[in-house]
Amino acid sequence: MASYQRICLVHYHEIGLKGHNRPAFETRLVRNLEFLLKAQPVQDIKRISGRILIRFSEDASYEAVCAAEALITRIPGVARVSSGYVCEREIDQMNEAAAQALADVGAFESFKVAARRNHTDFELDSMEINRIVGAHLCEQFPDAKVQMKNPSVEVRVEVIQGASYIMARSTRGVGGLPVGVSGRLVCLLSSGIDSPVATWKMARRGAVCYGIHFSGRPAAAATSEYLVDDIAHVLEKTGCIARVYVVPFGEYQRQIAALVPADLRVIMYRRLMFRVAEAVAGQVGARGLVTGESLGQVASQTLDNIVATNDAVSLPVLRPLIGSDKQDIIEEAQALGTFEISSQDATDCCTLFMPRNPETHAKLDKVREAEALLPLDSWIASILEEIEVHDYACPVVKNTPTDQV
Repeated sequence: MASYQRICLVHYHEIGLKGHNRPAFETRLVRNLEFLLKAQPVQDIKRISGRILIRFSEDASYEAVCAAEALITRIPGVARVSSGYVCEREIDQMNEAAAQALADVGAFESFKVAARRNHTDFELDSMEINRIVGAHLCEQFPDAKVQMKNPSVEVRVEVIQGASYIMARSTRGVGGLPVGVSGRLVCLLSSGIDSPVATWKMARRGAVCYGIHFSGRPAAAATSEYLVDDIAHVLEKTGCIARVYVVPFGEYQRQIAALVPADLRVIMYRRLMFRVAEAVAGQVGARGLVTGESLGQVASQTLDNIVATNDAVSLPVLRPLIGSDKQDIIEEAQALGTFEISSQDATDCCTLFMPRNPETHAKLDKVREAEALLPLDSWIASILEEIEVHDYACPVVKNTPTDQV
């Protein structure tokens, strides 16, 4: 039996609905795939017939291809990945490739063949291809049965101009839009469970995400910074983060605790965080801020307190987790691969100098009155000088001083 070149077809959904902008979205997804698969045994990537074809190197092992496919399914914009082989438009080769593709699946009980002929210059129509390839597979796998409804495996045969693609493994992707088609956002990124999920959700909607982490240093250890770096490396694998700004914030919290009423400390911390994040957004051209807040989850996340913190900035503040409960967020963090990192103990800056009874229904006039005692302009200027920058591999951003796309 001949050996055929391994391929996968990347399917997308939302991109296909973009009308005249569709080519730009497709091109962005191709570029993201090229960047993120540089270390994989990939020969080339190109657009074909409303999908993206990835051809693997001739010597690529089955295990290496499976690892690449697992990565592809996690890349925003990818709705499904179908894996198999490419061969000539010749029925004997198609039969052999179909048998190889089905063998790759492992154990299965039933199958069906679903053929599609994209060009009528091939002499066999879809029904004839189904019949011929199906008969060959019945000979090769006599213990399996043909089942037209809900089979264990669907063997797809696609005949297009110049080649045939035969696939039996199909894996659902994360969907969404490719990173880089929806502008830039600055994401408040802690070492906790929620904010990495919020960041990933916005990347999945096509945003280029810049993290900003407020560390309790020097009033607390830098443990949270190391955990955030680990989280960023997880997000980096699928191009979901470009940079993390680390802010040593503990001294400013100490001063806030000495100058404002105790019950308003947490709101003041967050208002200053938002102001700094907005300043960073102005530097990188971001059009909004992102937090991992969920309504009512903690004292700072009541509606009144959300209003009080939003008041500090003019940029929109996006909260993709606002209607999620903790268990939902935990499950998403587990799927993302950040949950174990976020579960490690680290002092969060928001726990420093915590009042015994934090305000849960802040009044905006009192918040503004208390904040007027703070030298915000000089603090923000100092923070921007002290801020530490950590760059990550992102397919959209060239991390240079001017941060050009």
